[in-house]
This record gives sequence, structure tokens and C-alpha cells, in this order.
Amino acid sequence: MLLAVVLEEQDQNLNMLIYWMRMRFITSFMIFREEDIPSPLNLYGKTKLEGEKAVLENNLGAAVLRIPILYGEVEKLEESSVTVMFDKVQFSNKSANMDHWQQRFPTHVKDVASVCRQLAEKRMLDPSIKGTFHWSGNEQMTKYEMACAIADAFNLPSSHLRPITDSPVLGAQRPKNSQLDCSKLETLGIGQRTPFRIGIKESLWPFLIDKRWRQTVFH
Repeated sequence: MLLAVVLEEQDQNLNMLIYWMRMRFITSFMIFREEDIPSPLNLYGKTKLEGEKAVLENNLGAAVLRIPILYGEVEKLEESSVTVMFDKVQFSNKSANMDHWQQRFPTHVKDVASVCRQLAEKRMLDPSIKGTFHWSGNEQMTKYEMACAIADAFNLPSSHLRPITDSPVLGAQRPKNSQLDCSKLETLGIGQRTPFRIGIKESLWPFLIDKRWRQTVFH
């Protein structure tokens, strides 16, 4: 996904325009830097890349923050492709197929918010900070591995989760690995990463089916 932040001075105030988008890189075996040329694999990705170009072309002081798969506190599990797996994890009486092919880097929304704030503060002090940046969690996981980590965080069984190692044949074409190089922001002293097991427990505990377990652990 991409988070675009427009940073520009108007009446001595910093204005920020934030919107979300997703794009894909064509190869599966690289860590992508900001200067690498993206080649989206599907129409959705192509339209979002056009959005990024529009921001940068029309706002000379813009900063575009590219981010991967997100999770965090939600009102409904379906809001994130990470949190939506919780029901499959909890209903251990039914086997569930989980993708174990595509490599992902789940990133907490709180970390993204912190990075946005840090980037804006840096920009206010240094107008030369602009252009494209990357931020990502640093734990590489498939959806199967994320589901197992969720089960482990809540002391739930995971034997009913079945890893599927084949490349997906349905849906939009996706790369196996589109890891983002975050060193550009790290060099600026910008960053925050929440360990996945900690972040996912904070995000999902309100949706625990076993209310007794929830009361015992969190109260």
C-alpha cells in the first residue's frame, strides 16, 4: 500500500493530505528501494501508481510514504486482511487453508502514524525532505505464519491451519515478495516498529470468543 502525505507551507501552517493506495512490483526476489521503477501487476496497482505520480507532479513539497499490509485496532475484523484471519484461528473445529507462498511484512497502523508525524516534523525543519519514502514492519511472514503467530499470542491451537504453498491461481496477480527498503527514513532517524505478537494481541483481544479467557488475561 501507499500512504501519500503532501507537505507544503500555506500561511505558515503545515497542511497534510493523506490518502491510501496500493501498488505492486513485478519481481519477487528484491528489496525495493525508493528509486527503483515500479511495475504494477494489476489494474488496481496501476491506478494507484498514477495517483502517486499525480501527487508528486502537482505538489513540489510532497512526500509519498509507501507501506505494505496493515493491521491495528478495528471495529470489524473484515477491515484488515490480517485481522480478518482471527475467526479462522478461533474456530479450531474446522480446518482452514492459509496462504504460505506470498511473503508479507505486517505493519501496525500506530507505527505508520508515528512515522508520518516524525516525517512531518522533520520536513518543517528541513524543506529539502520530500519525495518518496518507504516504511514497513521487519518481520517477514506469510498469512499462514501470521495466523500461527495470532494463535500463539492467545494460546489457541493452530493444528487446524493448513499451509498452502502453491502460487495463487485466482484473483489479481501478485508478487511473491515486495519487501521495502526502509533505510532512507532510518538514516533520518525516523521509525517505529511494534512486534507483531504484541500489536496483534492489542488489536484482536476485544474479538475473543472465549470471554472467560479475555477477562482472566486482560482484567
